[in-house]
Amino acid sequence: MSKPLTEKKPLMGNNVVNQLAFVVKDIEKASESFAKLLGIPKPEWFLTGDQSISKVVYRGQSTNSRSKLVFMNTPTVQIELIEPNEEPGTMREFLNTVGEGIHHIAFDVDSIKDRLPVLEKNGYSLLQSGEFTSSDGRYVYVDTISDLKTLVEMLESTEPRDIAPITECFNPLLGTNKVEQLALVVKNLDAAADAYCKLLGVEKPPIIQSGPRELTQVIYEGEPTEADSRYMFINTPMLQIELIEPGEAPSTWKSHLETYGEGVHHISFVVKDMDKNIKLLEEMGYPVIQSGNFWNGKGRYAYMDTTSTFKVIIELLEKFDS
Repeated sequence: MSKPLTEKKPLMGNNVVNQLAFVVKDIEKASESFAKLLGIPKPEWFLTGDQSISKVVYRGQSTNSRSKLVFMNTPTVQIELIEPNEEPGTMREFLNTVGEGIHHIAFDVDSIKDRLPVLEKNGYSLLQSGEFTSSDGRYVYVDTISDLKTLVEMLESTEPRDIAPITECFNPLLGTNKVEQLALVVKNLDAAADAYCKLLGVEKPPIIQSGPRELTQVIYEGEPTEADSRYMFINTPMLQIELIEPGEAPSTWKSHLETYGEGVHHISFVVKDMDKNIKLLEEMGYPVIQSGNFWNGKGRYAYMDTTSTFKVIIELLEKFDS
């Protein structure tokens, strides 16, 4: 007899996070940097249509918000770069209040009309809506900041969106262009985990406690630290989501929480040669913020201060052969 289907259902109808979107001030500069990081040709940006085409509504009001956009496909998620104009919109608001960085994660859905009431019923109100410029489709942003610490976008396309990885690859800066992980710093791990698991329709994974200092050997800003924390890994088909609740000891997570509040902390790449990549990034002007071993001793990590260029911290992960 086959097992019964789980009662848990993703709020979007699926749990495929297939886009990370960055708001930037200079899309030309950002495109050049990300193309080098990913080892792909630099794509050209395009401008979204005017109000007659895009039909943007922000917080219930029609707006002339337009943006320069670039899309870059990777083996996991699509990276979107957005340079908004000065008109009211969620991207302009983000740039004015938060600054450059990851603005939202996105899901493709069959029907926004069907899905939006589900999100609203769960407390996530409509923030902005609009129509695609270069194809037949539409999008909405829902206000998930309080629970998920980032916005969520739903994308509805008449034809499947092109999210296939770019085949014309050069040498990715880190030897890989596969984004493995999106990590967020939170104040209450249990509450954030409940919200993400409900959104994704998955069982709640176990909470992991940071390992002892003798094992983790964490160095933060040049000094040894216990870097106590609680965290959780939530797997989705394309991208792993990590939630981190820092403890009292000094760490990059605690500093981020105190300085910027809850939200995106880093994206991760698994690399073959950690030392080589650290040296490469350091020579480019990106110092190590924090480094250490995995909680279980099966690998090590290093956070690099890449925010000036990539608008987010990049984490290097190296897994030990077991």
